[in-house]
Amino acid sequence: MSFDGVNGTQMFGVYVGPYSGTMDGTPVALFCVDFSNEVQLGQQWDANLTPITSGADLGDTRFGAEPGALELYEQAAWLALQFGSQPTSQYGDIQATIWQLFNPDAPAPSSSWWLEQARGNYASTDYGDFYIITNTGPVQQSGQVQEFLTQMLPTAAPAATAPEPNAQLLIGLVLIGASCVLRRRRRTQ
Repeated sequence: MSFDGVNGTQMFGVYVGPYSGTMDGTPVALFCVDFSNEVQLGQQWDANLTPITSGADLGDTRFGAEPGALELYEQAAWLALQFGSQPTSQYGDIQATIWQLFNPDAPAPSSSWWLEQARGNYASTDYGDFYIITNTGPVQQSGQVQEFLTQMLPTAAPAATAPEPNAQLLIGLVLIGASCVLRRRRRTQ
């Protein structure tokens, strides 16, 4: 993993999400769930990817042992999805709500509205394309790299490839041969 940048929106004296990163050379959006740890621009680290799915082993995550951990990660993922449809003026409250899910000592949002929305709506969304990014273990509550969520969208279907020249030649010869046979049949009839 590499932490590549911020979106420029600040609140509480820090940049708030979404952030940008690179995972194995692929650019990804990062959504921070962890206010107790830090990450620096350009920092690289080895990470575990844990899916946010029912039955997933959350043992490699920072908050997996918390009661209702899967629901907390799902609520955080639901909130992460809201960044794209909201003005940047809402980013601080969305980010603070995510942090508050996991750490009540984190900065508080201006109201409980986003928390109420997350609790009321998270169950209606499939998070099968969301992953928790946690530094490789042993995982501790502080003194390590922040924990993030990312959404890994399915890659576009590969473009149809053009036939190789030899295959094109073979197809052409078959078509020429078929046209010759048809022409002979017409002449003989």
